[in-house]
Amino acid sequence: MTAAKDGFRVLPGGTLTGTTTVPGDKSLSHRAVMFTALAQGASRIKGWLSAGDTEATLDSVQRLGVRVERHSRHNLTIYGGTFVKPERELNLVNAGTGIRLLTGIMVGQPFESVLDGTEQLRRRPMNRIIQPLRLMGANIESVNGYAPLTVKPAALKAVRYSMPMASAQVKSAILLAALFADGETAVTQPGPARDHTERMLSAMGARIREDGNTVYVQPGHTLTAADFTVPADISSAAFPIAAALIVPGSDITLTNINLNPTRTGLLDVLLEMGADLTVTETGLEAGEPVGTIRVRHSALKGIRVGGDVVVRMIDEFPIFMVIALNAEGETLVQDASELRVKETDRLAVMVAELAKLGAVITETPDGFSLKGAQSLKGAVTYGHDDHRISMSLVVASLVAKGESFVNDARCAGDSFPGFADVMRGIGADVSVIDLQEAAQ
Repeated sequence: MTAAKDGFRVLPGGTLTGTTTVPGDKSLSHRAVMFTALAQGASRIKGWLSAGDTEATLDSVQRLGVRVERHSRHNLTIYGGTFVKPERELNLVNAGTGIRLLTGIMVGQPFESVLDGTEQLRRRPMNRIIQPLRLMGANIESVNGYAPLTVKPAALKAVRYSMPMASAQVKSAILLAALFADGETAVTQPGPARDHTERMLSAMGARIREDGNTVYVQPGHTLTAADFTVPADISSAAFPIAAALIVPGSDITLTNINLNPTRTGLLDVLLEMGADLTVTETGLEAGEPVGTIRVRHSALKGIRVGGDVVVRMIDEFPIFMVIALNAEGETLVQDASELRVKETDRLAVMVAELAKLGAVITETPDGFSLKGAQSLKGAVTYGHDDHRISMSLVVASLVAKGESFVNDARCAGDSFPGFADVMRGIGADVSVIDLQEAAQ
């Protein structure tokens, strides 16, 4: 086999057992940094996810003059309340959440700023936030609806906005801009989307209320500093969960996982497929329900997935495709066209890369269909600089016949630093190696 440098080497065999956890929630880590930067006073954040995307957000608030004290990699104190004009562009690297939410904050500032990122980020659509923010009076210039975004000072007005899609990033950008508007803003969403922004802003003193699918924000209330402990990310937990479900004899327990119901769509779908999952809520962290998840190898059956649950598991579809390959019968996914505008076109990329392992999957405009269970064979695959693609291919390789290589291991650090260590800790034969040397 030939392969590029810096990837995962995966061997099948053995069972996965033990108790583990995963890094802090990425969505909450982004928000904790941005929101405490806005708040008056010192906020302490524990369990913060130090990963590629979140470090980009942290760097951006520091460029805005916010003082950050790092006690360790995952524990910070942020001294917020005052922004200054940045000397150069705010570089969000690959962070889609970072650039969209921070734009909602920057439109309310009295100075010009430029938000940009990598070529990958420049391919992600920004009109979905630009259009509603312009309705509020925001002065945003873009490159045909893509980054870089130039934001100039403007007087913001309240709006009543009905979102054409359920998107936490779009909703959050509007809610953040509404903090600087001249009256009460109302955002109506067509279905459920992550509510981390509403929960955290409310805890920090923002005047937010909800009525059905509409969220109302009143401006003019100063955010107050708060201390947060960030729970573990259920989107990262999805990878060991999937591995335990499909590797025979496995039995693992994950602790301190964020169980926010707007994020647990995958668990609901897996239970419907016959997964042996036990979810136990143990308390609250940062206003979010947390708990343990026990997972055992299961005989799964195919399922139809569509509608509201898609939004509640949108980040988990790459790994769900792997799970579905190991389920008996047909699996059909619909209403998931949003996957085409993530870090990559995740539908097209996953279908193509899993085909290298021998999978047969039919791609559709808004999803996919397949018949399982399918047998996979070892191969060289490529993560396409997309963390969820790369880690999903590792899990798929755990049940392939023979050795596999997944190029592009580094991108897993965008959301799950230490991924290989966690997987090895429960018994998976996964290592990060120089694949060029391995191929010689």
